[in-house]
Order: sequence, then structure tokens, then C-alpha cells
Amino acid sequence: MYVRIANAEDAKYAEVLCEWYEESARMRKTGIAKRNPVYLERKMRNGNAVIAFDDDDQIAGFSYIETYEEEKFVVNSGLIVRLDLRSSGIGKEIKKAVFQLSRTKFPKSKIFSITTSLAVMRMNTKLGYKPVTFSELTQSDEFWNGCKSCKNYHILMDNDRERCICTGLVYDNLDDEFAQQAKQNDGKKENE
Repeated sequence: MYVRIANAEDAKYAEVLCEWYEESARMRKTGIAKRNPVYLERKMRNGNAVIAFDDDDQIAGFSYIETYEEEKFVVNSGLIVRLDLRSSGIGKEIKKAVFQLSRTKFPKSKIFSITTSLAVMRMNTKLGYKPVTFSELTQSDEFWNGCKSCKNYHILMDNDRERCICTGLVYDNLDDEFAQQAKQNDGKKENE
């Protein structure tokens, strides 16, 4: 199996991925916001997603990023793994790759995630995320409007967007190796 940054040629998988999201929500009986294929295609074309393939070059999983509040926050979202490959470790590889993509493209941004999945919480914790209240996440209406298609949206709104079924997690070490590399690259550009 391998994971790489998605590109325009991967747009052909957007419909299948949307079906996976819906099926996962049904199976887990939890709230998962629905995704739009056009939205996923845009993520792929802009290099703001990672995609995984199995040894037979069949799609195995996916995740993407989105920025909010003028790049103050970047969310790692939409982690999905093909049903027969769950528990294979590919989810961890996708999570690491989307984390690295976020830190490389947006080294000055806090990364956040909201999830009901214990597996995702564990992966995030290993990467350095910490659980936080929703007040420490982006306050962008655009982000929270994305939750409207989740079956638990009413809980979020009943609690004035302060809590829901999901757990919020943030990575805010803005002086890590990725930030240091960005500073070095900025310094080199200034000296040229």
C-alpha cells in the first residue's frame, strides 16, 4: 500500500469516496457530515488531499485539509479507509501524511480535527494533538456550516456550538520541525 498527495487525475474517485462516507455513517450509526464530490475534486486538484492505494492500485483511503480564519487554522478532515482495509494500518499512514501536508503547507497554522472515532482520537494523540473545548477551534461559520448534514447538528446548535458528540483536538506546536524548516526556507529566500 502507498499514500501520496492527491492530484487532478484522482478526481475520478470523488463519487466513490462520497459513497464510502455515507456507508461509514450508516454502519457506525454516528454523525458524519456528507461530502460533495465537487468539493473533494477541488481538494485533489489543489493538492490539499492525500490518497492511498492498495498493492493492486485500487483506492484504499483518503483525507483532506481546509484552512479557516486566514490560515490561522487548518482542519484535517474526511479520513476514510476502504472497509476491507480497516485495521490494516493504512488509516495511520493517511493520518500521518495529511498531518505532514498540513504542517508543510501551513506551518503557521494550528491543526484541528473533530471526530467521534476513538481510532482517530488515538492517531491524533500520537501525532501531538490535545483534546480541547470547541471554543479553541475555529469560529468560522463556514466550518461549522459543514456540520449541517450530520445527524447530530441539532445537538451542536442546541449547545451554541460549544459542544456536541464529537471531540475537538488541536495540534498547536508552531515551533516544531516543520515550522523550523519553513523559517530556514524563508531565510534562504531573503538572502537570495
